[in-house]
Amino acid sequence: MYVDTHTHLFTDAFDDDRDTVVQRAIDAGVEYLLLPNIDGGTIEAMLNLEAKFPEHCFSMMGLHPGSVNETWEEELAKVKEHLFSRKYTAVGEIGMDLYWDKTFVEEQRKAFCQQVEWAKELQLPIAIHAREAFDEIFSILDEINDDRLTGVFHCFTGNIDQARHIEAYGGFKLGIGGVVTYKKAAMDQVLEHVDLNHLILETDSPYLSPVPFRGKRNESSYLLHIAEKLSDIYGVPLKEIEETTTKNAIELFNLTVK
Repeated sequence: MYVDTHTHLFTDAFDDDRDTVVQRAIDAGVEYLLLPNIDGGTIEAMLNLEAKFPEHCFSMMGLHPGSVNETWEEELAKVKEHLFSRKYTAVGEIGMDLYWDKTFVEEQRKAFCQQVEWAKELQLPIAIHAREAFDEIFSILDEINDDRLTGVFHCFTGNIDQARHIEAYGGFKLGIGGVVTYKKAAMDQVLEHVDLNHLILETDSPYLSPVPFRGKRNESSYLLHIAEKLSDIYGVPLKEIEETTTKNAIELFNLTVK
């Protein structure tokens, strides 16, 4: 059994064949699909998907940094209302993104800090989006990390020093997705210095499809191509990648195994 720890199967990219895509993942052995929220506009669709596949889909709740703008406080209020109304798998997708737009850097920082505090209060892990923002996020976590905080740096594409910085926090994993299959990304050179016990698998579908599907819509069944690449990098059987990353995901997100 595999766990896709980060997939946006509730977005409109899957409106025409969502049920088929979910079933294809299950048939491929990707039985747990973790759904990170984006903003107030995606909550209903995400929860509807979870309700339709309650044994396979598990929602997170958070405000994505890309959705932090002039109305960020209103959006955050919606997230809080939902987050404290029921049990979620994690607080996410949260973090900072300085790649597209730096207009709301301070607001992104405030939104991230607030959601981290909620995660501590609720004893939930966090799913961190860190695009062109490792230094900013590290400066925050260096101050507020404690033994109540766990989580994942989703879609990790950093360097060796950044991987070691994350490992030093103690309760965090690296989320490895399709980028690991891209030759120019040279992620194999980084992961050679990272123990497999620090990794979990993800697709970030519909984005970042692994080879041989690069450039096409990603989906959770493609997780096996990521696992196969890790098998090559670590020089271990595919079964070991499956067992170790699944165990890591179950422990981090406190999933109940069937």
